[in-house]
Amino acid sequence: MQLKFDFNNMMKETLGEKEGLDFQLFETHKDLLDLAYSKVMDNRGKGWQEWTNLPFYQQDVVKDILETVKRYQDYDNVVVFGIGGSALGTIAVANALLHLRHNELEKNVRKFPRLYVEDNVDPERMQALLDVIDVKKTVFNVITKSGTTSETLSQYMIIHNILKQKLNDAKDNIIITTTKGKGTLYDIAVKEGYKVFDLGGGVGGRFSVLSPVGLVPLALVGIDIKAILEGAREMSEACFSPVACENPALSTAFLQYISMRKGKNISVLMPYADSLKYMSDFYCQIWAESLGKATDNNNNIVHAGQTPVKALGVTDQHSQVQLYTEGPFDKVVTFLAVEKYRTEVVIPSAGDYPETDFLQNKTLNDLINYERKATEFALTKYKRANFTITLPEVNAHTIGELLQYFMYQTAYCGALLDINTYNQPGVEEGKQATFAMMGRKNYEKKLEEINSLKKDERFII
Repeated sequence: MQLKFDFNNMMKETLGEKEGLDFQLFETHKDLLDLAYSKVMDNRGKGWQEWTNLPFYQQDVVKDILETVKRYQDYDNVVVFGIGGSALGTIAVANALLHLRHNELEKNVRKFPRLYVEDNVDPERMQALLDVIDVKKTVFNVITKSGTTSETLSQYMIIHNILKQKLNDAKDNIIITTTKGKGTLYDIAVKEGYKVFDLGGGVGGRFSVLSPVGLVPLALVGIDIKAILEGAREMSEACFSPVACENPALSTAFLQYISMRKGKNISVLMPYADSLKYMSDFYCQIWAESLGKATDNNNNIVHAGQTPVKALGVTDQHSQVQLYTEGPFDKVVTFLAVEKYRTEVVIPSAGDYPETDFLQNKTLNDLINYERKATEFALTKYKRANFTITLPEVNAHTIGELLQYFMYQTAYCGALLDINTYNQPGVEEGKQATFAMMGRKNYEKKLEEINSLKKDERFII
């Protein structure tokens, strides 16, 4: 494991008795920790925890992906049609590992297609995409686990129609990732003859980035998916430790669990690297959708969960951090630090201006890391809970570790809360309402329920 976890600033030795946690809690809650560990480990690779096997048993899948990718090396664009878990992981990893201006580079420099991840159905966004790509030179990766997602099906239908008009046959420009043998999209793929990748029945969308959901588009733009899986495998092995304070995912899940019990119901993820900016989006989905549940496993009303918030250092030092240092004691801030950035920029002299001498001949690398340490200092001084995850550098291996860590941390925290980590009834309610309002057959009763909700004109200005 290359990542390093420092939770000194969660503990009473640093924050004091009132806001800090006692290390002895690991011992006094040993039975709870052992139970949570067993719940996750006993179900590893089973049911909705098939995601835990992804770093270990995909050799044939990876081989198939890499063979498929060869057919698209001369294409100009890769477009992903997907939403939520079918998009956020890909966005996070691509932003971390590609050049930060990848799509703007000349083709002979970037060497791989441009990447567009279309995770919304705003009509202006669809038109904007069509304005900048040649569909004939684009491969469209259409992703939905259920095969019935309204947003993704609508995107597919639009692009399929355009490709039919321009090429007569869309088969070579579309790759489908879905659950084989299930859903509308799979039926379409079989009929149209599209290449299909299976994401597995027990791999939920928000836990699917290390399945073909993420691996296919990432490989299409030249990212080393084998190294990502290798990193995820190393983190998995670290998360297998039954000793809670030696297991990075279980220990930090426990600290968040205890913090929730103390009223810290907001979890801020604050990376200090633009390459890690969208890791916050991935984290926000997996943490919110997995832990935000009305009932526990015994159907007791608990309204569990911790609201995730994304922040970016240094940007949000100048906006959100004022609230974090002096506002309510209701947050835990997780910093993502990078020891070695992939480039170094030296700050030159500004001339005869003594006020700038303290910056001269330093680097932006120095500045951003001192900014992070300064924010950590300020939060800790004001007794605000925070901990730091450090990546030695951002590469495919460490990103694989980070993704797998977030997934295991979420699984362990769900077990500690004794809730169903893998269902999403609140999301399903919205999906069904959308089906009803769009006129889908067999949703007539849901439409009646929606229409029964009357608006009071007094409350509309």
